[in-house]
Amino acid sequence: MGNQQVKTTTPEEITEAAVGSFDSCPDERTREILQKLVRHLHAFAVDARLTEEEWMAGIQFLTRTGQACTDTRQEFILLSDTLGLSMAVDAINHGKGADATESTVLGPFYVPDSPWRANGDAINIEADGEPVIVQGRVTNTADHPIAGAVVDVWQNSTNELYAVQDPSQPPDNLRGRFRAGDDGRFWFRTIRPVDYPIPHDGPVGEMLASVGRHPWRPAHIHLIVSAPGYEPVTTHIFDADSRYLDSDAVFGVKSSLIREFQRHDPATEPAPPGVDRPWYTVDCSLALEPAG
Repeated sequence: MGNQQVKTTTPEEITEAAVGSFDSCPDERTREILQKLVRHLHAFAVDARLTEEEWMAGIQFLTRTGQACTDTRQEFILLSDTLGLSMAVDAINHGKGADATESTVLGPFYVPDSPWRANGDAINIEADGEPVIVQGRVTNTADHPIAGAVVDVWQNSTNELYAVQDPSQPPDNLRGRFRAGDDGRFWFRTIRPVDYPIPHDGPVGEMLASVGRHPWRPAHIHLIVSAPGYEPVTTHIFDADSRYLDSDAVFGVKSSLIREFQRHDPATEPAPPGVDRPWYTVDCSLALEPAG
């Protein structure tokens, strides 16, 4: 017994021992993920030559990140987003054909079961901003309409906040679900979204500030589009006038998702009912790929 040797002296030996500890995991995929995670984490520590102080700082940072999570705030999603991991996973899992709408991040402010609204309804309950009419058509990649497709939308208000962040807003403000008609068309009224900072009063914000990165996202409207027999898509439409298109804090912008908000003047053309000031229209046509 006294001559028994345990070969966990070098970083390489420790890595192999840790990886091997998962060999008996009964689920093949879980085993694969954990072993690759351990191998890459160890390789990172060796490559960066982490000090014990830096390792502990990382542990404390992750602890604070978990403590910052609440029912309405997911600090770990923010961390994943700002490290580019969310978009990397999106790219791995949602490589679209050339004719399908591209996906992007879900973001931390999605609330399921938004109220159903009729086409033409306004999603802004108590928000005063620049009026916008969003109109679009849901099709397949052959440009055939998808009747009854569900379009779930949400966005921020003029104070840069989503309703889920802001107790002063009605809970259902600036969100809703619509069904496309037989021709695939849908439309709704809203206000123009604004650029906004992701929450930066917690650990993720501290990280961004410490490395000189800004927390801003370009103005956008979120959408989840789904229909039986088709792959759902989580996406945005981005305002082409935003100054943060090239430096989105979460790396979510794709060129195909940028849209022009066209300005209209009631002095030169008939205004929509109830609109007595300039308004905007934006096209939000969307194409889904068949499932499978």
